Amino acid sequence: MTEAGPAAPAAQLATRGPVLLIGTGLIGASIGLALTAHGVPVRLRDASPSAQALARDVGAGEPEGPDDEPPHLVVVAAPPDVTAGLVGAALHAYPHATVTDVASVKARIQHELEGFGVDLTRYVGSHPMAGRERHGAAAADSDLFVGRPWVITPSAVSRTESIRVVRDLAVDLGASPVEMTATEHDEAVALVSHLPQLLSSLAAARLVTAPERALGLAGQGLRDVTRIAASDPTLWASILVGNADHVRRTLRGVRDDLDALLSSLDRAAEDGPLALGALAGIAGLISAGNDGASRIPGKHGGTRRRYSEVTVLVPDRPGELGRLFSEVGEIGINIEDFQMEHSPRQKVGMATLSVLPGVAGTLVTELEERGWRVVVE
Repeated sequence: MTEAGPAAPAAQLATRGPVLLIGTGLIGASIGLALTAHGVPVRLRDASPSAQALARDVGAGEPEGPDDEPPHLVVVAAPPDVTAGLVGAALHAYPHATVTDVASVKARIQHELEGFGVDLTRYVGSHPMAGRERHGAAAADSDLFVGRPWVITPSAVSRTESIRVVRDLAVDLGASPVEMTATEHDEAVALVSHLPQLLSSLAAARLVTAPERALGLAGQGLRDVTRIAASDPTLWASILVGNADHVRRTLRGVRDDLDALLSSLDRAAEDGPLALGALAGIAGLISAGNDGASRIPGKHGGTRRRYSEVTVLVPDRPGELGRLFSEVGEIGINIEDFQMEHSPRQKVGMATLSVLPGVAGTLVTELEERGWRVVVE
């Protein structure tokens, strides 16, 4: 794995402070951490004094004070149902500042703001496509946005200068700016963000009454599917209500697929495993999933099929995973992606290393010569 270089000095950042963060949860605190690490002055405001204090303690900035210099940029990092009000208040209070928000819903917020009668030339909506299943400033990470898309949704009246300020923020935090309309954004995130959250939560909800013996058989597949089910319920309720129109259209498509799958399973249950069309219907659904998964962008924007996977058995002992990484480095091969599967009571874990196809054979040979057990499919 390539290591990140030293943090760039403040002079290399285009973002100019002070920056006022309104909302100090995961996203807000992560923005604050990244900016303060480069010397940009950040001021914090949160409706929760304890959340604001925690963000200060982790190094995301300092609480705002009455004698502070007016902010050059205001970032509202709050749930979608309160974002428009906070953005409108900031535009009124700071007549020379650019104001952006990082909410997961854009069209409804923009529509609400248009009814406020405030100066929207200085407002530019945005949304970093980054997050974690944990929430709050304690989970903040200054590298959270590195390599991630950051959607920018200007309104019809947004000033070019304000758009540039928000674009600079995204670039300074290591993200890749992508400009869309608010509606285009909401349609896209309904599919690539909101749907996965719902499917993960629905799958995890089936485990609430599951027998302990069944849960004891859980492997990495279940962990992968349910990982984001640990997300904040209140925040996600606000997000989904705010994007209800696009989310329900996406869910109707899933419902159609589920109905087709149930029809195939009904035929198999009634007429046996060789029921006419049952196997083909199920296989077709799985095949469509294969095709869809292959389109998910991976490292450097390529697809997952761009890489070869080498799976290595790693003994469950301290230092073994570090030794594997070290020896792959000695071999001179870069790990493009990595996954680890390990269940309780197993003596080994399965480390899957994604590498460029041209070096996969060399990696297998070199690792086997060093005594590693490589799983060859």
